[in-house]
Amino acid sequence: MYDPAIETIELEMALLLRRITFLSNRKLGNLDRSAYLLLHYIAAHGPAGVKTMADGLHLDISTVSRQAAALEQKGFVYKVQDPQDRRSYVLHKTELGNQTLAHFKEIRLNFMQNMLGEWPEEDRKRFGELLGKFNQSFLDAIPQDC
Repeated sequence: MYDPAIETIELEMALLLRRITFLSNRKLGNLDRSAYLLLHYIAAHGPAGVKTMADGLHLDISTVSRQAAALEQKGFVYKVQDPQDRRSYVLHKTELGNQTLAHFKEIRLNFMQNMLGEWPEEDRKRFGELLGKFNQSFLDAIPQDC
């Protein structure tokens, strides 16, 4: 028998994932989740190579490479040869990438504000902290060979 709190969390996570999938299929703007995360990664950490982003986002290099190529094709990023390893490239955001990320982030933040705006500030703060803690626990639980 599992702790009732664990059972509640498991069910609520399943429902949350279903709702996020539903919402993702309707998109909040014209930038898909993978493009948003890669652009956000570059905005937060500076220009980066595919391997660095794959490691940072816990994704396969081939997945990030394919997503990065799509971003480049759309004009959101451009490649610069890595001066330390001339066989690889570092991705930089373009002005269009900056504008698109800012616009899409505003749409997402407005959605969250509308959804959580009536929550007390302390609840929003605590939820953010707990969600961060949950995400870290999730990463810590992933086997090293994944």
